[in-house]
Amino acid sequence: AMQDDFDICLVLNTRMAARTVTRLADRRLRPFGVTAAQFNIMGMLVSRPNRSISEMASELAMERTTLSRNLALLERKGLIATEATAEGKARPFALTETGRAAFDKAVPEWRRSIADLRLALRDPNYETVINGLRTIARL
Repeated sequence: AMQDDFDICLVLNTRMAARTVTRLADRRLRPFGVTAAQFNIMGMLVSRPNRSISEMASELAMERTTLSRNLALLERKGLIATEATAEGKARPFALTETGRAAFDKAVPEWRRSIADLRLALRDPNYETVINGLRTIARL
């Protein structure tokens, strides 16, 4: 009975699923020089600019230290930048021209990876899985 408890453990199964999906996405995005986490960060900078580090970390479900490390890596790669304001305060990060071009090039491959996951998920279907995960995330 104990093995059955572990087989249906939501913590274990969501962690295993998250690792697998991340590994698959990392593999698909490797030719574009970014990880799945970095691609998500870039996507947020495009779709929801001017977020603070805390807001970004919360919306990306990422630890602040992990986000900061990935922002630094993206900045070193020349894909994102921040500018100082006249008062010397740092502006939020934004994609550079190079970063936007890299992001735009990667989007079709990211969309294909989502399409592949949709095909792999038949019962329950993709929408059911996503809605279930969103429900859990709101707990």
